[in-house]
Amino acid sequence: MLDLPVQGTILAKEETIVSGMAGRYAQALFHLAGESYATDAVAADLDRFAALVAESSDLQHLVRSPVFSAEQQVRALSALLAAAGIQGLAANFLKLVASKRRLFAVSGMIRGYKALNDAAKGVTRAEVTVAEPLSDANLAALQSALAQASGGRSVVVDVKVDPAIIGGLVVKLGSRMVDGSLKTKLNSIRTRMKEVG
Repeated sequence: MLDLPVQGTILAKEETIVSGMAGRYAQALFHLAGESYATDAVAADLDRFAALVAESSDLQHLVRSPVFSAEQQVRALSALLAAAGIQGLAANFLKLVASKRRLFAVSGMIRGYKALNDAAKGVTRAEVTVAEPLSDANLAALQSALAQASGGRSVVVDVKVDPAIIGGLVVKLGSRMVDGSLKTKLNSIRTRMKEVG
């Protein structure tokens, strides 16, 4: 069993949360961030970087394409990170990943880091897809229900609006997923009707 002090808490058996090459990078970064009590600051910087990647097709190309050399990726990242105000441990980590030709896996590393950070804080993340925006009262009720379903842990809810689901909810809580969308129900009825007919 591995016990590490992380911002005043103990994290046990973190190997079970992340795995593979991306998981090893995430664990290494998490250890370093924990030693300097900067796990939340690093998580915030990684979130900002992930948002930048999501918003820019050019940056996605830089991250995923094997055409760019490690030096080109590091140079481009250095300029981007400086402009975005991402510095310190997160910036050094991202440049190291680029120099090792592993930038293509950075999204998995970021997910792994966030999973480790959430586990250390006793937080569970839920992804909820709805057909239209939730009211504050509905969001609060959903958070309460998800907290009960996760054994009383604190739940951070990320709500996405997708009119294509027509109605209902699609909820992913940890590794569990519940699809209560009207679209899925209609597709299920359509499939049963084809089997009968």
